[in-house]
Amino acid sequence: MTKLLLSLHVLAAIVAVGPVTVAASMFPPAVRRTALPATAGTGTPATAGTGTPDGDGTGTVRLLHRICRVYAGLGIAVPLLGFVTAQAMGVLGDAWLIASVVLTAAAAGVLIVLVLPGQEDLLRRLDGGHGTVERARTVRLAMVTGLFNLLWAAVTVLMIVRPGSTTGA
Repeated sequence: MTKLLLSLHVLAAIVAVGPVTVAASMFPPAVRRTALPATAGTGTPATAGTGTPDGDGTGTVRLLHRICRVYAGLGIAVPLLGFVTAQAMGVLGDAWLIASVVLTAAAAGVLIVLVLPGQEDLLRRLDGGHGTVERARTVRLAMVTGLFNLLWAAVTVLMIVRPGSTTGA
């Protein structure tokens, strides 16, 4: 039963978290391509423009945001399956697992509080008649997205290495 639970946990992580990390990483550059800069790197607002396969490019940006939202919701299965698996393995009190839980909570917080609202803000600016996006906003979103991805990478390493674990390799 433990192997089945562990397999489901890993599959849920791959299927739910993977798309969020990729789509969230693609979002800031997609916004920059959609809102062509008037003067690159100066912080001058960019205007929604052309040069993308879907016309104005907002379709791609909207799709990436939707992927992030939907798969973030599905991602709740990862910690739920993780807790059930940890209980079955008898490792709920292990330091590596506690650290993983803390990092997972931090990643979820970054996604919910910074990444998704940052994406929504940029979408509003592209869609809502503003038509302008400052490069600094996309850079800031790329930075917090990188932090989200780094937290998940750390969780992944802890899950594989399991420092101090007595349950196997």
